[in-house]
Order: sequence, then structure tokens, then C-alpha cells
Amino acid sequence: MQQLISVWVRDPRMRKNDFWHAYLDYEICLHTDSVCFTKKISSVRRRYSEFVWLRQKLQENSMLMVHLPELPPKNPFFSLNNAQQITERMKGLQTFLEQILQSPLLLSDSLLHLFLQSQLSMSKMKACAAGRTHYSVAQAVQQCGLRRFHSEEDLQKYCSMSCDSDSDSSECRDPEPRLQDLAMNKAASTALLGLMGTSQEEILSCSSDST
Repeated sequence: MQQLISVWVRDPRMRKNDFWHAYLDYEICLHTDSVCFTKKISSVRRRYSEFVWLRQKLQENSMLMVHLPELPPKNPFFSLNNAQQITERMKGLQTFLEQILQSPLLLSDSLLHLFLQSQLSMSKMKACAAGRTHYSVAQAVQQCGLRRFHSEEDLQKYCSMSCDSDSDSSECRDPEPRLQDLAMNKAASTALLGLMGTSQEEILSCSSDST
């Protein structure tokens, strides 16, 4: 019987590295009945550079046995205020994930599961997959919280809604949360107001540990 793996890339949000440098991250929503996943419904946030890292690591780990699909190209003129460019990048990222999730070999890679179902940084994903952390891959995945989808009914409601919905996204916590990063994100929220055009309350609720 065919197994379902559905993935969405949506809800771009602006983050601040510091006062001068900002970037976008995107929500990755996954719903599956595949035996390859212990967690059937999940939602995490990742940025473009993490997709680039994932593709490189998957290619290395597969030892060139699989030809990985391409990511949307890095655009030197990419603008955080250009809605069309952002939409095109999101579509490209989603297509990339949809294609790699069709490969049984790639589905066996722990890094892919950590990327999709934990909010670990790139260095910690690598360490966890190599067994160099005090938590296992399964523990990192299970510890990742989920607030968007609480049941399959919630998922069906989401599927029937427009992808333009701006409902609150889930946030996952690194097993070793970095309080200093969280504090920096909150401190930067005032500067984000003018760029995002959203309320301060929404920005503070979206503080993320992603890197």
C-alpha cells in the first residue's frame, strides 16, 4: 500500500542576526503515514542556507548513488521585500523536499529526519546523526514541539485553507536551548517592526532558535 508523505514550505518570516543583517526562514510542515517517520505530523522552521547544507550532506552521505534535485539558485539580487522572489524561492524549496522524499535511500538518512523534524542547528544535527550527543535522533525528533497541528482534523482544516494564512507557527526547541539567542531575538523585535509590518506581539511570539 502506497504511503503518504506530504510536505509544505510556507510562512516566510524575517529574522535578525544583528541590527544590520536580516534573513528569512520558512515553516516546513510535514504529514505522513510512512513507517520511515516515527513522528507523523510536524512543523519546524529553516532558512535557505540550511537547505543548501542539507543538500550537500545528503549528497555526501549517499556517495553519489542518488542524483539530488537542485535547489532554487542563490540570487545575489534577492530582496527580503520582494514578494515574487520569496514566493518563487518557497516553491523551489518545496519541490526540492518533495523530490528527495521520494528516494528510499535518502529517507534512511538521519540528517534528513533531523532537518525536517527538529530545530537543531546544523552543527548539532551533524553531531546527533554521528552519535556525539547525549540525545538520540529519535529523542531530538520527539522533543520538537508541535502547536500548529494537534490532530489530523486540524491538518485537514489547514489543507482546506489558503496558504496565505498567517496563523501562529509552531516552534521547536533545541534540547540545549540557547537563552542568549532568544534574548537577542526579543531585543531585535523593535527593529523588525518596520521591516515586517506586523505587530510587536506577533514578532515576540515567533522568536526562534534556528541558525
